[in-house]
Amino acid sequence: MSAGNDALERFVLQHTSLRRPPLVPEIDLHLAADAREIFQARTEFAPSPDWPPYWAFAWPGGQALARYVLDNAALVAGKTVLDIGSGSGIGAIAAKRAGAHRVAASDPDPMACVAIAMNALRNGVEIAALTEDALSSAPDVDVVFIGDLVYEPELATRVTRFLEAAHRAGIEVILGDRTTGHRPPIAMTLLSEYEAPLSPMLEEDHVERARVWRLDRGIRGRREASI
Repeated sequence: MSAGNDALERFVLQHTSLRRPPLVPEIDLHLAADAREIFQARTEFAPSPDWPPYWAFAWPGGQALARYVLDNAALVAGKTVLDIGSGSGIGAIAAKRAGAHRVAASDPDPMACVAIAMNALRNGVEIAALTEDALSSAPDVDVVFIGDLVYEPELATRVTRFLEAAHRAGIEVILGDRTTGHRPPIAMTLLSEYEAPLSPMLEEDHVERARVWRLDRGIRGRREASI
């Protein structure tokens, strides 16, 4: 581990505690010890204060995706998996626990990648953590996970374009989101729905519902009717 990564690891250890997300108690994660304080600490951290500490939370869509994968292991067993915008790595860890052959977790935040590596080690699984831009092209994998990644307009546009490319390439894509989120306007099949509180919570007693979707492999360019 490089000296730069040592500093990132120290930050993770200083500002998190090990917790088990409510929907996925099989997995231990380094999650924010104080949900609000960690944002302030991250802005003051050198040398790279650019990325909010989204990796320090188990978001509803990511929890739902991980829960579905653990309960439906045949989806990934023996396959290669890429978890895009992985954050804490919860989806990637679930995939490896469910028997995936090889798993990579992609997140542009270097601190997220350090946290993913720490969480993978804690859970006894091997995951490649990558900072590359995984939305730029359709990857050469069997299954792609996307959890809680459509939270601003630019990302929504990029995710939609990625899904269209994955659809054309015939790649299996599983997406987890919150019912309050804005899902990309492309054909998907609802697989499951769960109550999934953000962990740790930013608002007291606020429990959201989260959904898991599969990208349809229908006619190229087919758009979804409103649901």
